[in-house]
Amino acid sequence: MRISIPSSLLAAFLASACGSSRWGTADAFVPPSRAGSGGGVGGGFGFGVRSTATSGHNEAAPSPSPSSGGEPVDRAPCLDGVCASDPLDTSGVGDGDTDRRREQQRYMGEASMRLGSMTGPTVWTEFGRLSQEHDVANLGQGFPDWLPPQFAVDSLVEAAVDSARSPHQYTRTAGHPSLVKQLARRYSIHLGRDIDPMNEVSVTIGASQALYLSLQTLIKPGDEVILFEPFFDLYVNQVKLAGGTPVYVPLTFVPYENDGDDGTVTGGEWILEPEKLNAAISSKTRSIVLNSPHNPTGKVFTRKEMGYIADAVENAGPQCVVLSDEVYKYIVHSPPLEEVDDADLLSGEGTRPESISSTGHVHFASLPGMWDRTITISSAGKTFSATGWQVGWCVGPAALIAPVHQLLPYVQFCASTVIQEALARALPRADEPYEGHPSYYEYLKAKYTRKRDLLATALRQAGFAVPDWDASPGGGFFIFARIGKDIADAVPSERIMASNPAAPGGVARRDWALCQWMAEEKGVLCIPASPFFSRERAEEGASDEFVRIAFCKTDETIEKAAQALMNLRGGSTSASSSTAGEAATETIEEEVVQ
Repeated sequence: MRISIPSSLLAAFLASACGSSRWGTADAFVPPSRAGSGGGVGGGFGFGVRSTATSGHNEAAPSPSPSSGGEPVDRAPCLDGVCASDPLDTSGVGDGDTDRRREQQRYMGEASMRLGSMTGPTVWTEFGRLSQEHDVANLGQGFPDWLPPQFAVDSLVEAAVDSARSPHQYTRTAGHPSLVKQLARRYSIHLGRDIDPMNEVSVTIGASQALYLSLQTLIKPGDEVILFEPFFDLYVNQVKLAGGTPVYVPLTFVPYENDGDDGTVTGGEWILEPEKLNAAISSKTRSIVLNSPHNPTGKVFTRKEMGYIADAVENAGPQCVVLSDEVYKYIVHSPPLEEVDDADLLSGEGTRPESISSTGHVHFASLPGMWDRTITISSAGKTFSATGWQVGWCVGPAALIAPVHQLLPYVQFCASTVIQEALARALPRADEPYEGHPSYYEYLKAKYTRKRDLLATALRQAGFAVPDWDASPGGGFFIFARIGKDIADAVPSERIMASNPAAPGGVARRDWALCQWMAEEKGVLCIPASPFFSRERAEEGASDEFVRIAFCKTDETIEKAAQALMNLRGGSTSASSSTAGEAATETIEEEVVQ
């Protein structure tokens, strides 16, 4: 039986279930250990979401900050903000700091030692602090700031109140039976082979844990793991925690045109050059981490590029396994032309029709000979705008999944049974017509395409260069924008190469200085590119020209950002410039509609 329950009723139910009114719609729960002033309150980059359901697009406007006296803000996770568990800043050189470092090292175990001297502030703590201290349009952290689709919320409520199944106790450690069966059914279609739900699927707490456990089961000290650069920064330390050595293979940025004599820059695309990959492969190569669609660039690896990777796997030897991170696979907003034109995709088992729900995405494990060499990793958070649900999974041959099953009980007994049951109910509903589209996935693609275009138009008008998605495949919900000359020149010179312990190498290069200046003085928060590069490459200047900007935000947030962006090249954030920004926003909306 399917029911439709308003979000306000869900909140009331959760409040009564938890037995405390502070969990209701009136108050936001802030753990006492995170309370404090400014950047010390709990959080991260996130705007809050209202507890009542909204109109057709199911979006919620950003909530006011606590200092404004309005609604409480639902803050982002501690990982991407400032909280009591942040590492101590030991960047000082005084005797007290030296003693503190020695005290820390005395109690360090092997895992902490593998992370090295990473005890100071990070890009996430730094820009989390800035988001708290300044009134900004926050395009920093990659999580949607609207509610999940109603059918997902309904599935959660149904799962929670189902007295017949009562999914409130432990479930199977390797994955709730109803969920692994749903995942096996879907991946059997995606990969063109029958997937065994009990032996070839493993459910984890988010995709990050799926990656962590996969690396823990594969890597021995001295093993090497290939990372394509730029990369999602989580990968580096997960490789180190497993005892491995990251080996970076830089993607090459190719501009569409030569930069103009007047200093104008163009967009371009990031490509994988097989020569660079082959040069990095050795007998020590144990794994290659592939992320497509790619964070931070938005790149979609083409079938040809995946072929290069498959060749490298074979050349590395039988020990080499690909970890294919596919969390953005349902957000391919600009599919590769080869995938649009070819409805029958060759796999290890022959041919199969492409699933309409993931048009444009190539599952690496579907390539000839790659099923036995691949662990496919994904999650529900990005797809259903529910990053707090924290359900991820691994899919692969039993020989690679069994070791993950073996480790799981020692990490946690199981992922949340209620959330797993909710997702099992939501998955088939997502295949049904939704908001005038053939499926929820098609709706999601259309929604993100519109938001991408809205933000990209604002960035171009402000002086950034962005990809041309008619020429380059694209996916995910980030724009890796190139900094134009006028914008670079507008950054106060004293900010560039200024000391900053959170920045790579301890200095704010151009990308960092620009993002910090925009947050502190211009009212928009983006993320510098340097944390997505190896320290050596960042210090060489490889990241100087780029910033990462998220468009998984409400239209109101993007429009506020558009107004702020128009003030970058001179001017101020005064009322008159705000009026000009509003006029620019109207122009942007007209261009997107056209």
